[in-house]
Amino acid sequence: MRYSHQREIISEIVHSTNSHPTADWVYGEVRRYIPNISLGTVYRNLKQLTDEGIIRTIYDGAVARYDWNRSPHDHLKCNVCGEMIDVQLPNDGLRRTVKDEYDFEVSDVEITLVGKCNKHA
Repeated sequence: MRYSHQREIISEIVHSTNSHPTADWVYGEVRRYIPNISLGTVYRNLKQLTDEGIIRTIYDGAVARYDWNRSPHDHLKCNVCGEMIDVQLPNDGLRRTVKDEYDFEVSDVEITLVGKCNKHA
């Protein structure tokens, strides 16, 4: 991938947060550094960064969010404040169950558990 100042700034912004930002959020942050950037440019660069394996795209329903953490992990999502938290859930039992009951070889598991975070208990 050819060097791009815009892509570098976008990557730095995604890597600077654990909030799993949306493209709109990233766009707002990028405009602090590149005021004339378009939302389309942000989307294109987020896609290129995902395609190159620099960031991951995760889906929160129909909303794409971006994650710098590319290692396998799961998420907890608060249905009150919308915060998403990275967690490691034990998935080996699930993989074995699916293999045994459905004769299906699982290559990847991504689980998002939805509930209420401790800020809203």
